[in-house]
Amino acid sequence: MSVLPSRFLYLCLHFLVLYFQLQESQQSTADFRIYIENHTRNPDDLSRKQVRIYQLYSRTTGKHVQILGKKINANGDDGALLVVETETFGSHIRIKGKESEHYICMNDKGKIVGRPDGRRQECVFVEEFLENNYTALVSAKYKGWYLGFNRKGRPKKGSRTTQRQQEVHFMKRQPKGRVDPLEEFRFTPVTKRTRRARRLKPNSKRN
Repeated sequence: MSVLPSRFLYLCLHFLVLYFQLQESQQSTADFRIYIENHTRNPDDLSRKQVRIYQLYSRTTGKHVQILGKKINANGDDGALLVVETETFGSHIRIKGKESEHYICMNDKGKIVGRPDGRRQECVFVEEFLENNYTALVSAKYKGWYLGFNRKGRPKKGSRTTQRQQEVHFMKRQPKGRVDPLEEFRFTPVTKRTRRARRLKPNSKRN
C-alpha cells in the first residue's frame, strides 16, 4: 500500500516541474519578442553612425568646400566646417554644412545642390582614397559621377568628371586650433632603436 502514494507523489512532482519549465519558456519567448520589437521599431537603432567634423581642401582652388544653403562652392576660407556622417562599416558618407545644416547632393543631371534633408540616395557619396594622398568622392547613386569644382570654385557636373581630374581631388583638414581625436590614440612602437634613443637623450642634454 505504501508504494502507491510514493508513485503518486513522484508523478505530481514531475508534472509540477514540467509546468514551471513551460512557464519559463513562454516568458523568455515573450521577452525576446519585446526585445526584437524595441530594437527594430526605429531603423536608426540598427545603423550606428560615426560623425566627424573637418574641412575639405580643394586641390584646384586651394581653398575649402563650403555649403551656403542651396549653393555650394570651393572658395571657403579656413574654418568652413563640414559635418561628415559615416556608416560604421563602409565608406559611404553624407556631408553637411555645420552652419547651414544643408547636405551636398547630386541630382540626376549631375548638378551639385544643397538640400536640408540628406536621407536621399542622391546625398550619399563613396570615399575613394587615391595614391597621391587625396580623396575623391563619387556618387553612390550615379556611378562614375564625382564631386568636383573648377578653378573658380564652381561645382562641375558629375557627368563631366573622372577620377583622374584634379577638380575632384580633396584633402581632409582639421581647422586651426582643433586636434583630431584619433591622433591621441596613435601608438609609437617600441623597438631597439627607440630604446637606444631614449637612453641617449639624457646624455645628449648633459653635453
